[in-house]
Amino acid sequence: MDSPKPGRGWLLRLVIAFSFAQGAVSMARPAVSYRALALGADARAVGVIAGVYALLPLFAAVPLGRRTDHGRCAPLLPIGVVLIVTGCALSGRAGSLLEMAVWSGVMGLGHLSFVIGAQSLVARQSAPEDQDRNFGHFTIGASLGQLIGPIAAGQVVSEHGDALARTSAAALFVSAVVAAFAVTSLWRIEHRAPAADRTRAGASDRSEGGGARSGRVPVVGILRTRGVASGIFISLAVLSATDILTAYLPVVGEQRSIAPAVIGLLLSVRAAATIACRLVMTPMIRLMGRTVLMAVSCLGAGLLCAALALPVPAWGLGILLAALGFCLGVGQPLSMTTVVQAAPDGARSTALALRLTGNRLGQVAAPASAGVLAGIAGTAAPFVMLGVLLLASAGVAIRPARRGAPPAPPARPEVPGRRTEPSAERKA
Repeated sequence: MDSPKPGRGWLLRLVIAFSFAQGAVSMARPAVSYRALALGADARAVGVIAGVYALLPLFAAVPLGRRTDHGRCAPLLPIGVVLIVTGCALSGRAGSLLEMAVWSGVMGLGHLSFVIGAQSLVARQSAPEDQDRNFGHFTIGASLGQLIGPIAAGQVVSEHGDALARTSAAALFVSAVVAAFAVTSLWRIEHRAPAADRTRAGASDRSEGGGARSGRVPVVGILRTRGVASGIFISLAVLSATDILTAYLPVVGEQRSIAPAVIGLLLSVRAAATIACRLVMTPMIRLMGRTVLMAVSCLGAGLLCAALALPVPAWGLGILLAALGFCLGVGQPLSMTTVVQAAPDGARSTALALRLTGNRLGQVAAPASAGVLAGIAGTAAPFVMLGVLLLASAGVAIRPARRGAPPAPPARPEVPGRRTEPSAERKA
C-alpha cells in the first residue's frame, strides 16, 4: 500500500541532488565559454561548442527512455553524475577547442542521463493530481543550481591580464567537485512497486501494445498522440532560450565591458525569478488554466528576449532578465506534465526522453544558428531569433484552446485499452 504513494522525502532528496548536478553544469557552461574565449574562440566557435554539449545526448535519449520504461530509474542518476564530473574536470584540462567540444559533449550526456532518470522517477512516483506540483518542485532544483552556479563561476573566473585561461579552468574543476556532491542524496530514492502492481502494469502494457513484446509503443505513435508534440516544442523553445542566455551573455558582457562577476549575477537573477514563478505556479494554474498560462508565459518571454537585443546598461539587463526568468519558469514543468499525461501508460519515460531529445535538438540547432547569426549580424541577433521561437511556441500552446479542447487532453490513446480491458476481464 505504501508504494504507490511513498511520501515526499524522496522528492526532497531528488531536488537536493538535482540542485548539485544542475549547479555544477550551470557553473561549467559559462566557464566553458570563457575558457574557449581564452583559447582563441570567436562568437561562432562558442556557439558550436555550446551545440556539441547537446549532440551526444541527441542520440542517447530515446534508448535510455526505452530502458527506463521497463526497468528502474535510479541507476541513471549516479551514472549521470560520474559523466558530469568527468566532463567538467577534463574540460578544465583541455588545451584546444576540439577537446573543449568533446568534453562538453560528455558533460551533456551525463546531464541527460541524470534528467531522464529523475523525470521518470517523478512521473512514476507521483499521483496524477500531484504531477504539476511535483514537477514544479523538481524543477526548483534546476533553478537553484542555475541561481548559484553562474554566481560561483563569476566569482572564480577573472579576465585580468592573462588569467582568464587559468581561472576558467579552476571554475571547471570546482564544478566537478560540486557535481560529485549530488550522489550524497540518492540513497533509497526509488520505491519498488509490489509484485501485484508490476504484474498489473505488465498486463496493461501488453493490452495497449496489441501483444507487442514488452508493450513497446512506436516512437511515431507517441509523437502523434495529441499533446505530446506541442509539449515537446514548447519545452524546446524555453530551454533554447535558457541555454543561449547562459552561453551568449558572457559574449555580450565582453562586448559591453561588463565584468564576469556581474554577468554571473545577472544569470542568477533570471534563475531566482524562475524559482519565484514555480513557487506560485499552482495558484496561477488555478486562475488561468494550464494552456492559457503556457501561452501567456511564452508570449511574454518572446517579447522580453527580443528586448535583450537593445543596447541597455547592466541594470536594464537585470530588469529584463528578472521578468524573462519569471516567464520562462512555466514552460518546463508544465510541458513535462503535458507530455506525461498525454503519453500511453507503457511509454511515459520514452515520451519524456523524446521531450529531452527535442530539447537537445534545440540545444544543437539554436546555439549553432545563434553563432552564425552572431557572426553575420552581431550578438544581438540570437536574442531576436529566440524571441521569434518563443512567439511561435505561444501559438502552439494556445492552439488547443482555440479548438475548444480541455487544457490536458491526454487520455485519448488509452481509450482503446480501456475498451478491451472489460472484455478481457469477463473472459477471465
